[in-house]
Amino acid sequence: MIENKPARTRISGQADLLSQLDMMIRALLSSPLRNRLFLLGGAIFLIIAATTYAQIRLNRWNQPFYDALARRDMHGFFVQLTVFAVIVAVLLVLNVAQRFLSETMKLWLRQGLTQDLVQEWLKPHRALRLSEAGPIGINPDQRMHEDARHLTELSGTLGVELMQATVLVLTFIGVLWRISGSFSLPLFGHVYVISGYMVWAAFAYAISASLVSYWVGRSLVPRNSQRYQRESELRAALMRTNDHLVAVQAHGRSLDIARRKILDRLNGVLGAMWRLVFGLTNLTWITAGYGWLMLVAPILVAAPAYFSGALTFGGMMMAVGAFNQLQLSLRWYIDNFSSIADWRATLLRVAEFRRALVACDALGPVKPQEKTNA
Repeated sequence: MIENKPARTRISGQADLLSQLDMMIRALLSSPLRNRLFLLGGAIFLIIAATTYAQIRLNRWNQPFYDALARRDMHGFFVQLTVFAVIVAVLLVLNVAQRFLSETMKLWLRQGLTQDLVQEWLKPHRALRLSEAGPIGINPDQRMHEDARHLTELSGTLGVELMQATVLVLTFIGVLWRISGSFSLPLFGHVYVISGYMVWAAFAYAISASLVSYWVGRSLVPRNSQRYQRESELRAALMRTNDHLVAVQAHGRSLDIARRKILDRLNGVLGAMWRLVFGLTNLTWITAGYGWLMLVAPILVAAPAYFSGALTFGGMMMAVGAFNQLQLSLRWYIDNFSSIADWRATLLRVAEFRRALVACDALGPVKPQEKTNA
């Protein structure tokens, strides 16, 4: 046990996002799992590339399929259904393979990060110094267990999805640009020709949604961080009460104090969660609203080319499919804004904990009398 002494110099692990990412990446690169993670990342990229090619083939399938419907061509209809079955079968295999590799990535990320944190924490005298270094030293088990697990799971999911969204954006820009052709816009007595107008429409739609989502949801990062801090305080109060259960139950006053402290920590958790509920609710107005608009937006964008005769019905459906695919990829940031905020808050907690562990060495040697009660 550590006797009550004046608090030592407090340590702050706060830093900007880039320095936090740099520190965590360096920690993983020094892990024995580094080569496995590189190979796994390469395998995931290859699966994503193959999936993208299959999705391009599926998008091209729209034109002959819907044109066969428009012509009432029964033979062509069944031929295209066979083609659809082959493409979907390939996509199914690729999706299952990607899921397996993604889950494996999360597992190895957690193993590497947790091992690094434990090794840093258990270096000589660091655990004791950290416990006296201020709020950063409270509940190290929470940071190494729950926060590390949550960070690696979010990093694996968001990282793979971001990679896939980027590949799809780069690919379907070309597809949609080719389908769009040129669009003539008469304005104030002049005619402006816009090449690849559907691509610009998709970017405008996604950028507007991203900006509004950021403006509405930017408060989710501090709200998530505060919630995790309150959760750790409640868990610590419950653990302290359980560790001293005999002494607490022996005195009625101690029991009342423990009860009030636990309920106070619970109220703190509930308050933080309510603030998070309101933030997520406000963000849903944006994400759901833009999601519903997507039902008609691609058709509205492709309609001018269709009504001018530049596109057949099948060609319009192909354009709609390409627009939707590009839009879904561009909307990755919008659809995952709450998850990104959660990831950012968790990264902050884990990164500041690891930075504080290293900074503990600057506090000087631990005196023998500080290690035990007088």
